[in-house]
Amino acid sequence: MHRNFFILLLVGFLAGCATNELPPTVNLPPSPQPFPVDALVTQRAVLTVRGRQFTMNGYVARSATGGLRLIMTENFGGVLADVLVKPDGRVFVLQVKPPFRKAWVERFVAADLKCVFAGATEADCPVRVLSPTHFVIKRRQYELDLRTVEVKPGVQPPEMFEEPQGGKP
Repeated sequence: MHRNFFILLLVGFLAGCATNELPPTVNLPPSPQPFPVDALVTQRAVLTVRGRQFTMNGYVARSATGGLRLIMTENFGGVLADVLVKPDGRVFVLQVKPPFRKAWVERFVAADLKCVFAGATEADCPVRVLSPTHFVIKRRQYELDLRTVEVKPGVQPPEMFEEPQGGKP
C-alpha cells in the first residue's frame, strides 16, 4: 500500500509541476550584442494584439555609423513600416501603412528595435531572450515573438541610413 501511495504522490507531484509558461520577463542589461555591428538581419515575427495574431518579416540593416533601419513587410512583401533609428536615438518613420500608425511605430517599433539591436539600457525594455536567435517582447498592448532567420555580416550601403529630406523626425 505504501508503494502505491508513493507512486500516486510522485505522479501527482510531477503532473502538478508541469507548466508551459515562459519564464518571467527580464529587462536586458547592457550586454554584448548577438549581431555583428554591421549586418543585414532577416527575421520572422508573430505579433499578437488583443488575441489576434499577425505574421510578418523584418529586415534590419545595422551600421556602426548609420544606426538601424527596419523594413517590416507582410508575408507577400508589401511594406508595413520603414523606420530609421540614428545612433543618437532620433527616430524617423519613413513609411507606414495600416494596420500600423505612425505614432505606434515611433513609440513601440522603434523602442523594440533599440532593445534588441542597440543594447538599450532603458528600464522599459521588456525583452526575454530565449536563445541567441529567439526573442519575445511582451508589453501591455502586445506580444512580439521574434526569430532571426539569417544574419549577413558586412557594411551596409550608407544611403540606407540617410535622413529624409528636411531632416524632420
